[in-house]
Amino acid sequence: MSVLWALFLIVVFPGFAFSSAFAMVFAWIDRKVTARVQWRVGPPFLQPLYDFIKLLGKEVIVPAGGAKVVFLLAPLFGLAAVTVASTLVWQANIWPGGGFVGDLIVIIYLLTIPSLSVILGGFASNNRVASLGASREMKMILSYELPLILALVVPIINAGGSVRLGEILQGQSAVSHISGILAFIVAIICMQGKLGLVPFDAAEAETEVMSGPFVEYSGAPLGVLR
Repeated sequence: MSVLWALFLIVVFPGFAFSSAFAMVFAWIDRKVTARVQWRVGPPFLQPLYDFIKLLGKEVIVPAGGAKVVFLLAPLFGLAAVTVASTLVWQANIWPGGGFVGDLIVIIYLLTIPSLSVILGGFASNNRVASLGASREMKMILSYELPLILALVVPIINAGGSVRLGEILQGQSAVSHISGILAFIVAIICMQGKLGLVPFDAAEAETEVMSGPFVEYSGAPLGVLR
């Protein structure tokens, strides 16, 4: 595999650009369905793209007294890990024979890095509220990582012990075992925890810790913690 082809896979398709567009579509669907449930119209189709462009125009502010290098690099490490993981997952789905032995284990490790990046960014901000949110994120990792790994062990066993994602996908056309159904349910719940969705949003609970590790400012008053 040439370097240019590897860069194309990671940056364009099925990596960063394709995965980002795919994620924006699903983010719009999530917001639209939520709005309909609440009897609202919901955002237009391109609203996630508008939000992304708006975020690109915001000023980068490093909290006073924070660890500047760690604070700025933590999101980049998380983004890089998600990009490589999405590339491997899409590649296994599109070209099942194009992966490598043990790519599933690599994906598991890569999907842990974003949570670690959130923790590092929260502690590096020198913000008590962000540190509290980061400590909650640490507890969340301990709660969902082990069940997720155990859920992934089930398809590995059903596929004959293979740890190659493409072979697992080829060997399982549907969830046909009770163990597979239970593992699927556990994996869905754990993925909600990884994404920080309700009811697993304790780390960034807006009503308690003001977005936690994402608050991005220093000098929070003590009254916020009470």
